[in-house]
Amino acid sequence: MARFSRIEVALKMKEQGMVPLFYHADVEVAKKVLHALYNGGARLLEFTNRGDYAHEVFAELYKHAAKEMPDMMLGIGSVTDGGTASLYMQLGANFIVTPVLREDIAIVCNRRKVLWSPGCGSLTEIARAEELGCEIVKLFPGSVYGPKMVKSAIAPQPWTNIMPTGGVSPDPENLKSWFDAGVYCVGMGSKLMLKDASGSFDYKGIQQLTKQALRTIAEIRK
Repeated sequence: MARFSRIEVALKMKEQGMVPLFYHADVEVAKKVLHALYNGGARLLEFTNRGDYAHEVFAELYKHAAKEMPDMMLGIGSVTDGGTASLYMQLGANFIVTPVLREDIAIVCNRRKVLWSPGCGSLTEIARAEELGCEIVKLFPGSVYGPKMVKSAIAPQPWTNIMPTGGVSPDPENLKSWFDAGVYCVGMGSKLMLKDASGSFDYKGIQQLTKQALRTIAEIRK
């Protein structure tokens, strides 16, 4: 069961301004990445449902976080149906992120009052998501739509909260373009998950880049 309410999660997304996301099949590697993000100041993580037995890795990661980092909010991404959303909520997911808008996911998440963020690419999809109770819409892929889409979307409906994912980097110019356009927060994956020359995660680098990105977001918002 989720340890944090959807209101708490939504407020933390707003406060932090960034939702890191990643996947790895090795739970020990995942734990090290989680600690790097946490030590860098992040209190939210979207673990993506992208590999075989990903739910087993998430379950172990969630239990580890609950014990070692009790204020860390773990959610799951790349969820494509209500059954999978239900599975992860049973394992403790505090929020559900999807690449598409599906009403079956909305129903099961709303039933448990768990925040869900669907991938949308038009004002019609955004409006339907909000009718279904969505608080924060995922603009995906962000690299295709860009900041201009965000600005255009919230002009006629300023109540809309948008989180672009894909095409977001910790570069100050990139972050400024998104936040100046009016995003609620951003999702950041590969650009944040630094790797060394051997292809392994650079944990210290991830920690420092996380800290830098959060600092940049805070400065932009001043």
